[in-house]
Amino acid sequence: MLRLRPYKKDDADTIISWSRDERAFYKWSAGVMGAYPITAKEFAFVDSIMAFTVCDEDKAIGFFTFRNPGGRIDELRIGFVILDPEQRGSGKGKEMMKLALKYAFEIYGATKVTLGVFENNEPAYFCYRSAGFTELPETDTYQVLGEEWKCIEMAIEREPRG
Repeated sequence: MLRLRPYKKDDADTIISWSRDERAFYKWSAGVMGAYPITAKEFAFVDSIMAFTVCDEDKAIGFFTFRNPGGRIDELRIGFVILDPEQRGSGKGKEMMKLALKYAFEIYGATKVTLGVFENNEPAYFCYRSAGFTELPETDTYQVLGEEWKCIEMAIEREPRG
């Protein structure tokens, strides 16, 4: 059973190790933290946002952050989503997203959660779709590794209470 806990500085080396190549690193970081490979010191950037480690038993297997885009208190944006490569394809990514959404809606009180995913990251895209996210018409383009990477915007809204 997966659980969320606040990110701890001791998690940095484990999380960084999940990016086994440059392309994989940029798919989840978009280069915001720096150039591949980053250090634990550069990863400390996440200390300034709401960062979570996802654990299976006592082992860290995933990581993501929340932030408030535009300062809106009722909307959260998920970012820097990464899953231990050994866990991919097991359904744990979807379970991690479901935990993130439960926290966002039930604990934080958000009414909407958004994220962006590069179109060349199909496993992540389909994971987010299976967790309930839908595509928005907006897209962004990033220059990554000398290529243009299209970023698909996705969102999910809290079910009306009643």
